[in-house]
Amino acid sequence: MQNQIGTQDAAKQSRLYLYRPFVNAALVNGNFKTIVMLPKFVAVNEWVAINVYDFFTNVNSFYGVLSEFCTSQTCPRMNIGPGRDCLWIDQNRKQLPLAAPTYIDYVMSWVQSLVENEEVFPTKSGRDFLPNFPSQIKLVYRLLLHVFAHIYHAHFQTVLHLKSEGHLNSLFAHFLSFGREFGLLDSKDLKGGVPSSSAAGTGPVAIGDLWEKWKELGILE
Repeated sequence: MQNQIGTQDAAKQSRLYLYRPFVNAALVNGNFKTIVMLPKFVAVNEWVAINVYDFFTNVNSFYGVLSEFCTSQTCPRMNIGPGRDCLWIDQNRKQLPLAAPTYIDYVMSWVQSLVENEEVFPTKSGRDFLPNFPSQIKLVYRLLLHVFAHIYHAHFQTVLHLKSEGHLNSLFAHFLSFGREFGLLDSKDLKGGVPSSSAAGTGPVAIGDLWEKWKELGILE
């Protein structure tokens, strides 16, 4: 019985983001519905592009604060949940297991090159978005979701030490709410538990239960 209690306590310690007061920690009270809704007279692609750029910038900055705690020694795999690691897929469609900081550096470099590409993220008047813009944005969303999942799974204790859980939760809840509103999220990427071309193992994704918890609390509505 004592060993069982100890195991339960250890499991809870590794998933503190699911428990009060941390699950409710936020900079924004209420839900994100009004924040993510498409404003009048704004084209959908423009609204998505603006928000995805902001999400990338904020996630990149937040991870930068944690980067000294995420090294090839502490995080030799891009672990996003118990028994689930992300694999980087290169230009030849080859799956590469990478240390978490290397994987995240690849993600941030690739997304930055995308958002700075005038063909993909047009900033000049009269330029149209490419037909494949929605599919590219979904890939950006999947990759940034992996970064969020790694932070929650591997570095939430550090986030608490830095007293930054409210910042992380607000950023991630906004990201999830926006993704759901505009169909950018795939439930398989959130929950895991099934084979994937971009992941090793069939374990759950760490933030899948957090997604369900926030839906129950009405935070994402």
